[in-house]
Amino acid sequence: MTGPFVHHTLGQRVRFATGDAAESLAAEVQAIGARQVMVVVGAHEAALAARITRDLPVVLVHYEVAMHVPVAVAERARAVAAEHEADLIVSVGGGSTTGLAKAVALTSGLPVVAVPTTYAGSEATDVWGLTEGTTKTTGSDARVLPRAVVYDAELTLSLPVELSVASGLNALAHCVDSMWAPAADPINVALATEGVRALADGLPRIVDDPTGMSGREQVLLGAYLSAVAFASAGSGLHHKICHVLGGRYGLPHAQTHAVVLPYVLALNGPFAPDADARLARAFGANTGLDGLQALRLLLRAPRSLRDVGLEEAQVADAAAAVMPNVPPSNPASVTIDNLTHLLHDAWEGADPR
Repeated sequence: MTGPFVHHTLGQRVRFATGDAAESLAAEVQAIGARQVMVVVGAHEAALAARITRDLPVVLVHYEVAMHVPVAVAERARAVAAEHEADLIVSVGGGSTTGLAKAVALTSGLPVVAVPTTYAGSEATDVWGLTEGTTKTTGSDARVLPRAVVYDAELTLSLPVELSVASGLNALAHCVDSMWAPAADPINVALATEGVRALADGLPRIVDDPTGMSGREQVLLGAYLSAVAFASAGSGLHHKICHVLGGRYGLPHAQTHAVVLPYVLALNGPFAPDADARLARAFGANTGLDGLQALRLLLRAPRSLRDVGLEEAQVADAAAAVMPNVPPSNPASVTIDNLTHLLHDAWEGADPR
């Protein structure tokens, strides 16, 4: 990719230190000067959050976290934040938790410090998402970008291998989409390429040694690089598809991304030869799709949309809902026919080639 371009870099502080989450978090909260901290965390990670927020001036721990951030859930969180006069939100968890913190920040302007426990990447973007009924709406706003991120690979140990794989492939989807998203540029592509290398290196290590730190550190780094690239490049076809599938049918976020990715890459790769060559080199394969499929086989990745809850009868409806959101910059021409075919193949788990 050459030629003139305009690149926007988002500003936030990142602390990356395995085993140091509590100390790093306390330092960030002190630097911001917060005195009334609201902690957002799912109930299943309550003990972890209590441990790493022990030195903070916590006035409220909010446990109501839901996938795809339903509007009603966001409104209740906003209400309790105002009631307790919170001046900072600390989110501890995955994409749903970070997403809820962002939803509060969107209307209140409260700063957020994110402590990820998965590889979702939401913590490094200014993208928010809310679901009302069956419609998921997303947007970008500077108010929702976390002021700081604390990465500690030890906090991902509670994530089972199967979910680590799905979450890591979700991060990989950020990299691939960043190659041809609406605002793709050479900086995004460089970050995304290095993100692919880190993820392809780290994910097999997690599978081989789930309690080892080296693989988890690599995947955390890859997830961050992928999210920074995605935040600048914008949302490509893959993410448009997955947002519809998640919001409209309640499919699990990471697993849906893990399933859909090879089908979008199979569609776009032949029409984006430079991007595909970069992906191939990052994977150490002949083509980007060959590299992705070899990695997915090694990781025993999720294979089909029917396995994660989509019904065959919903495929046509999904295609129709995605079509108005297809980015004009997508390398391959997208029609209702080839989109329906793509989604049906993903539903069935067919070979994307």
